Parts: sequence; structure tokens; C-alpha cells
Amino acid sequence: MIYIRDNKVPFMFDPWEHLGPKRRKLLEESWAGLFRENILPLLPVDQMTPFFDDEVGRHSKEMYTVLGTLILQQMHDLSDAATIQQLAFSDQWHYALDINSSSDKITYMCLKTLWKMRQIVTDNNLDTVLFNATTGSLANGFGVDTDKQRLDSMNIKSNMRRLGRIGIFTKTIHKFLVNLKRHHLELYEAIDKALVDKYFTDKSVKCFSQVRPSDSAKTLAMVSEDLFQLAQLFRDHPEVSNMTSYKLLLQVQEDQCKVTVGPDGQPEQIALKAPKEISSASIQNPSDPDAGYDGHKGQGYQVQVMETYSDEEDEEIKSRTLNLITYVKVEPANESDANAIIPALESTQERNLGPEEVLADSLYGSDNNCQDAEEIGVEVISPVMGVDPSGIKTLADFTYAEDQKMTACPNGYAPVKVKSKNKGYSAAFDSEHCLNCPFRDGCPVKQAKKYHYIHYDSKMLRLAGRRALEQTAEFKERYRYRSGVEATMSEYKTRTGVKRLRVRGLKAVRFCAILKAIGVNIFRATAVRKGRNRTSGASEGINIDCSAIFLIFKEHLTSVRGRFMKLFTPDSYFGLDELKLAA
Repeated sequence: MIYIRDNKVPFMFDPWEHLGPKRRKLLEESWAGLFRENILPLLPVDQMTPFFDDEVGRHSKEMYTVLGTLILQQMHDLSDAATIQQLAFSDQWHYALDINSSSDKITYMCLKTLWKMRQIVTDNNLDTVLFNATTGSLANGFGVDTDKQRLDSMNIKSNMRRLGRIGIFTKTIHKFLVNLKRHHLELYEAIDKALVDKYFTDKSVKCFSQVRPSDSAKTLAMVSEDLFQLAQLFRDHPEVSNMTSYKLLLQVQEDQCKVTVGPDGQPEQIALKAPKEISSASIQNPSDPDAGYDGHKGQGYQVQVMETYSDEEDEEIKSRTLNLITYVKVEPANESDANAIIPALESTQERNLGPEEVLADSLYGSDNNCQDAEEIGVEVISPVMGVDPSGIKTLADFTYAEDQKMTACPNGYAPVKVKSKNKGYSAAFDSEHCLNCPFRDGCPVKQAKKYHYIHYDSKMLRLAGRRALEQTAEFKERYRYRSGVEATMSEYKTRTGVKRLRVRGLKAVRFCAILKAIGVNIFRATAVRKGRNRTSGASEGINIDCSAIFLIFKEHLTSVRGRFMKLFTPDSYFGLDELKLAA
């Protein structure tokens, strides 16, 4: 049975009065106070109800506590065992999760429960739901201006070892043999013993890491042939061919090798691909087949992060402005940044957090991306990739009419004729003018038989205009705020440990990265709230809270009750009797 506590109902007595005013103030000003007020009440606990029965079975752990614990674990980069300890004994966690009881039912969670709840959230994409809910809450609560945002990506590593080509082959074969023995013992025993002895045990697999460089080519050919033999041996066996480890064999064979097909249409021979022919989407480690490879950043995954920013120069205003992460997406490292910006803009617009302008690297700012972003009302501010091949003078130095037809060259001469063909333009200039032009050596106009010609289209004009704009002080002033996203990436890595994770697989990596981004937002919002309280603390002290009056009245009653009970203690009672007898 699912258990959800209504944490909007206040307690009759304050469960935290034992902390004292100073420690209580520390809790309220810390991330725990912000989590309790702004995050906990809006956690989407209703999304967990389909996975539990309303009437049958024991009560589950309280859902606000479960979802809050999952966020806090990633926020503080804790292991599962450390998470259980914090939930059981930490007053800060209890305050953040609004736990007012010290019973095991509330404050204890076994590892199996933690794993099960995390699996439910991961498998059903509820990590994204958590991020959207918390981001919306902080954006509304802190009045975040989302008109200006910036986007960048960062490489992150899962808990996998970096393997060479020999390691990929041997680990894949080892994984297949272990699973084959577990599920189909009779088929495993039918394999050549010499082949099994080379790959089955961990000790035998480790021997391949000691291969001398001079023998690496020979060893690589041998292990590729062994993998090919195993793949051919079980290709017609329906149960084995459906095993995940067998499919990994075939995938590695496709990634790393060229297979020659015989006359009967069946694979006959195998040959290794050259390193340059191997795709960046190939398997990097059979333990984590979702990971990709990037030539610049290496193996693993990459996370796309978009955040708001402020161009205010006043430091006091900056301290009270929340830079909020509005978008996070995890993908294999081989994915290009050029494909990331439009999904980011569409996602934020669906949640009413969309920007009007975005700062990004040149990879994000392709002409197609800028055009697509403009259609949905967003300006992409990004440098153009590469260098203009035109020379000293570019297309931006020419003059054009409204229909993009060229009307004059940089030296002021009009073209003899301008033709439009296949969505492009061709302008012809008098050769006599061009041969005597002082800009002749650096001009994109080229000599032909009769005239000097220049060919261009709308895309070339847009790129030339953007390159010209990059040289202006206005562009440099606007674009200089893009570098601030590097500080966000640094904070993301150092505070939450997202750079190297304890998990493998795209789903698990996505879960950790998204919840750690929530943690960054919480840390930032806490700092901003402190900055706002420092500047407006005097006015806030005037507000009168009924709960505060109740606490004062309660303390007064407790004091009176204490003095009253002293009159009727056994000692005082017998003292009065003795006085009466003496009289």
C-alpha cells in the first residue's frame, strides 16, 4: 500500500524546539530550510501511485521522504550506505524532509527499498518530472527572469574502465561465456575447452592486458577470430541468439571488423577494421554499451546544460539574482552539440521557462539552428564556425537590394548583370573595373572569360553578415557572458560529483545527472535567499507570526506549570506536615 503524508498540515507543537533558536536559525537559512519550504511540498508523489496498490500489502515508505532522499543523495554525492545513515540520524535531513518522528518506520530505509524506489524513478523517467517540478517551483518562488540563457555541454564518466580494442574483445567474450554457462550449461560444455580456458576466468582475461606492443596486432587478430567463431557457433540457436551478451558479440563484431560473406550468403571470413574506420558510436566497454566516444572529450557521456544569467553589473543585485539551470539532457559522448539546441529551446518553452536569446558555442550556432530558433522566437548568439574563405573583402562588404540582389561592390561599382538561379545569385562585374581595383587580391570576385563573377546564396549572405557582426563591440559585449557557464560546469562537478559517477548505463547516468542538477539549483537558491535576507532583514522583522505568539504563550505556560508543581513535590508536602505537627 502506498503511504503519502499530507505535509501541508502544520504541527500543533513545534517538533524542533529542542534545537534552540541559534541552531534552528542555521537550519532555516541552510539548504534544508529551502528544501523544506520550496521543494518538498511540490514533489510529484502522485506519479508514484501507479506502482503501488491502494489497499493490498504493507505500507510503503512515505513517498515525500522517498523522493526527497533520492534528491539529497545525488545532491551530496553520497553512497547508498551513507544515504541510509544520513536519513537515520541527520537532523538536517530530518528538517529538510519534515520528519518529526524518530521511529524506524519513518527514519529508516533498507538498501533494497532504496534500490527499488530508485529503479522505479529511473525506469519511468520520473527524474525528468522531478527536475521540471523543482525548477518550476524555484523559478516562480525567486522570480527568475528566463529571457537570457546560455547553453554548453560537459563530458561525464560512468563507472566503467577505459578499454583498448583487445580489452573490448576479451571482455565481451568473457561476458558471453559466463552468461552461457549460467543459462545453458550443456551448450557451454560443448565449446572447445581451449577457447573457454582463454576467456572464462578473470585471471585469464587479465593476461591480455600484459601483451607486449610488438605482439598486439597478432593478439588482436586472434581474439577477433575467437569472437567470430563464437558468433557463428550460436547464430542459429534461438535462445542463445536472444541473449543480451550474444547481441553484444555481434555488435562488437560489426563495430570492429569487416565480415566477408560466402556464396551461400553466410559470413565466411573476418578482417579487422582500421582504427579510423571505427565509428564513434561503437561499444567502448561491454559493461556499459550505451557509452559513446568523442574525439575531443573521450569516452563516456555528455550532459547538455542550459541556465539563466543576468547581465547586471551591480554586485548587490547579482547576489539577489538566481541563475537557474532550466534544462538538462544526458546523451552518449558521440552525439554532436549541433543537435542539442532546438530540443533545449522546445523543452523550456513547454514549461514556460523559454528564453528570448541564447548564448552558445559555435557548434550550436549553425545556420540551420539559427534559422530554426528564429522561427520559434529565439535569437541564438554564437560565433560562426571556421574562417571566411573570401579573403580581405567578404560578401558583407557588398551592397544589396531588399531581394538580396547585389547592387554594388566595395569599390562602389554596380554589377553589369545579376542572375538568380537555383536559390542562388550570380553577379557579373566589368573586368576593366576589377583588374584596376585596389582590392583585387583580396576580393571574392573571380575572373571569367567575359566578366568577373561572384556566386552567392542566402546562407552565404547570412554567414557573412554574422562574421561581420562578430567584430563589433556590441557582439563582444553580449557574448562575453557566455563564459559564465564554465563556472556552472565547475560547480556542477565539484559540489555534486557528476564528473565521475558510481553507475553505468544511460538510464542510471541520466538519473544521477538530472538530480545533481536539482542539487545545484538548491545550493544556488539557498545562497540567493541569504543575500536577499541580508538586505531586507530589518523590514522582515516587523511581520508578526501567529505561530510565534503561540510559542511564546506556550513557553510562559510551561514556566508557570513548573513553578506550580514545585509546591506539591513530596519534599515540600512533608515539610508542611512537619510544620503543622510542631505547631
